[in-house]
Amino acid sequence: MKRIEPNLLLALTTAIPLILLIATATLFGAPGQLLKYVVIAVVVPAVFVPLNGVMARRMSLQRPPMIHPDAASTAVWASLFPALIILAAGAPLVFPGHDYGLLIIIAAIFFALTVESAIKARRV
Repeated sequence: MKRIEPNLLLALTTAIPLILLIATATLFGAPGQLLKYVVIAVVVPAVFVPLNGVMARRMSLQRPPMIHPDAASTAVWASLFPALIILAAGAPLVFPGHDYGLLIIIAAIFFALTVESAIKARRV
């Protein structure tokens, strides 16, 4: 059995805190925002990944995947993405009643970056 690719695992472990952030923002944020938060969390990564690839090609940028097998420290640095989203999921608990759409957008971009890294790792 093959082992799970680390960049794919990073994308999956970033998706779970994003779901947690949507849940806490819906429960403790402004009422009636669930549909908006879910649409943001789906649309932003779906648009960001292809457009970021187009911009990288246009600017002639070649970035490798986030986690490299040759450098173990890249896994530690990449783990900051889910950790930051988990910390962001605590904001609605501390400051209830606000609209957290911008926080969802930022977390969705973090998730999109990890998905892009998983796609790049699969191509290599």
